[in-house]
Amino acid sequence: MDFFSINNVMVHILLGEGGYALSWIETIGTIFGLLCIWCASREKTINYLFGLINVTLFAAIFFQIQLYASLLLQVFFFAANIYGWYAWSRQNEEQEAALKVRWLSRQQTLVLGSACIIAILLMTLFIDPVFAALTRIMLALLHTVGMSVVMPELLPDAFPFWDSTVLVLSIAAMVLMTRKYVENWLLWVLIDVISVVIYTVQGVYAMSLEYILLTAIAVMGSYSWILSAKRNGYTPLAASVS
Repeated sequence: MDFFSINNVMVHILLGEGGYALSWIETIGTIFGLLCIWCASREKTINYLFGLINVTLFAAIFFQIQLYASLLLQVFFFAANIYGWYAWSRQNEEQEAALKVRWLSRQQTLVLGSACIIAILLMTLFIDPVFAALTRIMLALLHTVGMSVVMPELLPDAFPFWDSTVLVLSIAAMVLMTRKYVENWLLWVLIDVISVVIYTVQGVYAMSLEYILLTAIAVMGSYSWILSAKRNGYTPLAASVS
């Protein structure tokens, strides 16, 4: 079980004040995360296998550093990866993928955009109590499986609006990806850019570099899926619901 410990350091990176101790679990988790995003950008269903490994390892990391709300988010991503794997694997009568890369309709875009704005504003106002509640839920779940953990000291969120934006848009982007909507990549680009800035300001330079790479992959994914949607006969903001 030593592999799953964040104290099992692979390399000490000379980044920021005091450097950064990169553990094996973070390294492997990050590699599988990058593979997941890259394969998704190429419409490869195996991305969900890599995604399952990524969120499992990151859940173990968040458990050790007592970020239980983030751990709970990984549980959602785990379920979303399973559903996405199923949805992408379905075939029609012509033995083709049942789901095609396409754009949201104008109506879907308005509904999704409104829901995200409302959710971000509400989360910004109540992010601290919400994450405290999520942490208690995660603790209760861990207690049911026999893990003895105590409620950590939760400090006020350093960037409530941007944290809320990343959380809400990440959930929206993951759902859109499972349904093969181009907009998922546009959201990931925005999410990754915000994350780069936040991690840089916080001095977590290794994470900043990782998200710069993720931004580049998301941009390539956007371009690739836009072309794929065009080949499938879909255009942005089409009037009909697709």
